[in-house]
Amino acid sequence: MKNKTLWNRIAYILICLVSGCSVSPQQKLEVSEITYPKKNDYPTRDRVEYVMNCIAQHGGLTYINQYACGCKIDKIAERLSFEEYDSAKTFKFLKNTAGESGGVFRDPIRSKNLRQKLEDAEAYAEKNCFVK
Repeated sequence: MKNKTLWNRIAYILICLVSGCSVSPQQKLEVSEITYPKKNDYPTRDRVEYVMNCIAQHGGLTYINQYACGCKIDKIAERLSFEEYDSAKTFKFLKNTAGESGGVFRDPIRSKNLRQKLEDAEAYAEKNCFVK
């Protein structure tokens, strides 16, 4: 809570500096109305791993594949938090485990929902990033 208050005060000061302090002391500036960009919570290692796998799946390293695969992970990040992405990737990878052991990854509703969400995000990313 302390951090949020500190950041609100810093934002207020920055707004005053940028606006030339056009807000009079009688006017109340609503700092809570400021929208902050979505936190980029995908670790670099995971982004690089995704891009390298994507490049391999699309025929090797070319500028177009490199750019499109970088775009693709960015589009996926718009749709899924890293926690969702990581869980979905794990469920997707382990769903083909045979027998009862695989049921833990294959059967739960959360697994099905996250795998579907990842599949939808990948289709959206593929459509928006690769030129067909």
